[in-house]
Amino acid sequence: MNDEIFMQLAISEAKKAYAEGEVPIGAVLKDESGVLVCAEHNRIEQLDDATAHAEILLLRTATKILGRRKLSTCTIYVTVEPCAMCAGALVLCRLKRLVYGAVDSKFGACESIFNVTNNSALNHRLLVTAGVLENNCRELMQKFFAERRR
Repeated sequence: MNDEIFMQLAISEAKKAYAEGEVPIGAVLKDESGVLVCAEHNRIEQLDDATAHAEILLLRTATKILGRRKLSTCTIYVTVEPCAMCAGALVLCRLKRLVYGAVDSKFGACESIFNVTNNSALNHRLLVTAGVLENNCRELMQKFFAERRR
C-alpha cells in the first residue's frame, strides 16, 4: 500500500474526531510488511486529558499490540504535523518513518517551529515525508475551526 492509502485511513480517523467535537487529527501505524497495526484520533475532550493526542494514543496501543516499546520498523501517518510532545514520543519509540499531511505553523515540531524528529542532538532521527494529501488534511482542520469561531 502506498502513502496516500494510509493517509486516507488517517483522514478517516480525523473525521471521527471531528464528529466527536475533537480537533480533527487522525493517525495510523503500519508495520514493515505494510500491514495496518492500529488507528487512532484525538480524544482530548472525551478523556479530559491534554495528552490524548492521536499520536500518543496510537503509540500506546501499538506498543501493546506489538509487545515492544521500540517501533523501529514502523511508519506512522498523521493528518497534521506532530506537536513537540508527539514528535518527542515518536523519537522515543524509535519509529522508522513519519508521514504527515498538513503543516502546523502554530505547534508543529517536525519542521514548522522545531525539528524534533531530525535534531542532531538526539540519538534517533526519523525519515519524514510531509505534504501527503495536504489539502484534504488542511481543509478538514480549517472547516473545524471555522465552525468553532461562528
